[in-house]
Amino acid sequence: MSGRRGMRGAWGAVALGLVTALVTACSSGAADNAGSEPTVAGETAASPESKPVSLSVGPADAAVDVQPGIPVVATATDGKITQVTLTNADGKAVAGAVGPDGLQWTNTEPLGYGKAYTLAVTGQGTDGKQITRTSSFTTVTPRTQTFLSMNPMDGTTVGIGQPLAFYFDEPITDRAAAEAMISISTEPKVDGAFYWFDEKEVHWRPQNFWAAGTKITVDAKVYGKHLGNGVYGQEDRHVTTTIGDAVVHEADGQTHQVTTKINGQVARTMPTSMGNAANTTPTGTYVLMEKHDHMVMDSRTYGLALDAGGYVTPVDWATRMSNSGIFFHSAPWSIGDQGNRNVSHGCLNLSPENAKWVFDLSKPGDVVIVTNSGGPALEAWDGFGDWQIPWDVWSKGNR
Repeated sequence: MSGRRGMRGAWGAVALGLVTALVTACSSGAADNAGSEPTVAGETAASPESKPVSLSVGPADAAVDVQPGIPVVATATDGKITQVTLTNADGKAVAGAVGPDGLQWTNTEPLGYGKAYTLAVTGQGTDGKQITRTSSFTTVTPRTQTFLSMNPMDGTTVGIGQPLAFYFDEPITDRAAAEAMISISTEPKVDGAFYWFDEKEVHWRPQNFWAAGTKITVDAKVYGKHLGNGVYGQEDRHVTTTIGDAVVHEADGQTHQVTTKINGQVARTMPTSMGNAANTTPTGTYVLMEKHDHMVMDSRTYGLALDAGGYVTPVDWATRMSNSGIFFHSAPWSIGDQGNRNVSHGCLNLSPENAKWVFDLSKPGDVVIVTNSGGPALEAWDGFGDWQIPWDVWSKGNR
């Protein structure tokens, strides 16, 4: 028993010594407590939740070949960002902004290609102390840049068959990346998919025709981003467009009639004459593209020589249906045939009055459905023959 009392007494002495040491340490000067805030008489010690700020930046220091289209970002944890400067090699500042909560900064002005930049970020922690972190990096120099064109144009009103078409002027090898750069939002919401016609051209459309009144916004954020094989985007594009009235022309080569419906209601039925036996009009779903009050139709532009039955003919009120030369147009010379037989070189002949009515009504994106003409199926690549491709094929993308 006495041995145990002796051990207990020894531990008591050690404990007393530890308490004494702790008291001594707490009352020692700043030199004995480097890195901590001194306490002030009458005040309590700092909250255990007080922490130094942690700053993260991207791109990382010494990074090279940075894509200028990827945002520069600085983030604070356990504190807030108090100051940020991003400057190029000439000392010119790049604009940016801190979020309302003070936790993140990002540039609002794009970076340039082949440039050097320095980022300096200062943040203050919940412990009240400030630290600064820097990063220097260089952006990529592209092998080449690509410009993106779009159809429809900004501010337009188009028909229910209009696809969203994107045309790059360089071959795109990373097609998935290109698609990810193109944001399409609609009101009301519409699901759709991309389909590549070739290495430079991709379209987006819904499974079925658009609903009249749909509002579409396209943001193609391609600038400063890699599209494969050293090709980078030259410029971002922004387009808003609206789907107008649902105009559908149903052209029947057997009855020789065109029935035009506007928002589902029959507006006019017109006699027509389609392509003759040697120049049958392709069947399928066309999308109107452009119109001319006067133009000269020249068969040589699509490969039909004059000595092989071609023509050079002035026409009025021409509304284009395909790139291969199929139009609605005025044909006063075939009025006797319209409604009775097909005698054209492939176009849909109408009387001058009816052709002008179609011309005045038409907008890009309106639909023409040709049936019973005896012709082959319209090729998907001929104009906007997009609707010729079944949805289960289209939705796979043809990458």
